[in-house]
Amino acid sequence: MAIPFITAEEAASYINNKDVVGFSGFTPAGSVKVTPLAIAERAKREHEKGNPFKIGVITGASTGDSLDGALARADAVLFRTPYQSNKDLRELINTGRAEYFDSHLSSVGPSIRYGFLGKINWAIVEACDVNENGEIVITTGVGISPTICKVADRIIIELNHYHPKSLRGIHDIHVQLDPPYRREIPIYKPSDRAGTETIKVDPSKIVGIIETNLPDEVKGFSKTDAVTDMIGQNVADFLTREIAKNRIPSSFLPIQSGVGNIANAVLGALGNNKAIPEFEMYTEVIQDSVIGLMQQGRIRFASGCSLTVSKDVLKQVYDDLPFFHDRLILRPQEISNSPEVARRLGIISINTALEADIFGNVNSSQVMGSRMMNGIGGSGDFTRNAYISIFTCPSVAKGGKISAFVPMVSHTDHSEHSVQVLITEQGIADLRAKSPKAKMEEIINNCVHPDYKQILRDYVNKTGVESHTPTALAAAFGMHLSYERKGDMRETDWQEYGI
Repeated sequence: MAIPFITAEEAASYINNKDVVGFSGFTPAGSVKVTPLAIAERAKREHEKGNPFKIGVITGASTGDSLDGALARADAVLFRTPYQSNKDLRELINTGRAEYFDSHLSSVGPSIRYGFLGKINWAIVEACDVNENGEIVITTGVGISPTICKVADRIIIELNHYHPKSLRGIHDIHVQLDPPYRREIPIYKPSDRAGTETIKVDPSKIVGIIETNLPDEVKGFSKTDAVTDMIGQNVADFLTREIAKNRIPSSFLPIQSGVGNIANAVLGALGNNKAIPEFEMYTEVIQDSVIGLMQQGRIRFASGCSLTVSKDVLKQVYDDLPFFHDRLILRPQEISNSPEVARRLGIISINTALEADIFGNVNSSQVMGSRMMNGIGGSGDFTRNAYISIFTCPSVAKGGKISAFVPMVSHTDHSEHSVQVLITEQGIADLRAKSPKAKMEEIINNCVHPDYKQILRDYVNKTGVESHTPTALAAAFGMHLSYERKGDMRETDWQEYGI
């Protein structure tokens, strides 16, 4: 059966108000690019006529502006899950004009199959190849594509000729059976394969193919600076000491790293530190620094969910695909982020915090406890199951007006029970095998910016509470309130909060 070629506008005409659509991609890598633009334009036309038009949007993680941004600006988002990073969508969410529910990324695919997210009307996925038998070779981001293709009523494919058909073989498409028939995931080292090269679907479900030739909308990350470089150096120093103390095997362990300039700085420091052996990665996002270290021979292998690299670096990969075929695997996020596999492999997780408190609880997602930034992403999948879980962040923000360390986090994504090490440009706080009071001393002494050390010590001293976890409930958010009222946490006066 020949699959018809259609236009993006024709594809958008099939989508109805309140339809739930699963989109491919994980970050802008592998995200569809023309169909959501056409859906957004249709939404605008319907709104001008006075008709409602919004769709439920389920993705792997964040996407490109042509998806999240276009739909947000058209006020076409009924709900969104699980993770986003687009400023227009963020504004839509934080003003209550779109429902948003955050989720651990490893749980999205299973939740869809269990029916927790309701009926999925459409799967819209990007591919570099597809045949009449229903074999789909996806592009640079796997995300939830295998599951949405399985459960959706109908499928639309964007066939993107920018990505070569020779990408086939870089993917490992493995979808677990659901309980009570689930088996272990047969991955025992990052390079193991558990599945197939393609997504296989019933070709009769494919409504049409839209041809495109567009690069991923991956923006370059900010360059590292003195602060991020120091954070990276502190991470490398900590891991080097752990090897010397025989608390990490001399052969080292797989690394999981978050995304952004801090992650690039960390990976750069690990690559430059010859006391750290060549290593492997079992992570979500493979970014520019990973490819560079792979070319230098410092990273042997990388397993991830997406190839989120700049246009120039992607060209390097495509120009030397035989080299990278032997060193890269892209998997569905329920496998790349699998808690089972993370614990089995003994990964070292390195993620970024928005803020932490003096007892080691971490907020990854919400500014001042109420405004969503991006979401928890996969940090929880890895942190809770890591051999060593590390969180990094600069000690201050907004030119020093905000301390990353406070008496109590305004929102908790990772409790003190999961956070083992905190690292800033100031130093390293090793929280393992320490009581809350000992953690407090470790964090204030080693991670807090000098401008805030005495403020936090005064809080502790003024609580007057001889308890397991010294907390003054009336003052616990005093630093947050001082920022809201005075614009600077350094202006905190604990007497205003009753201590």
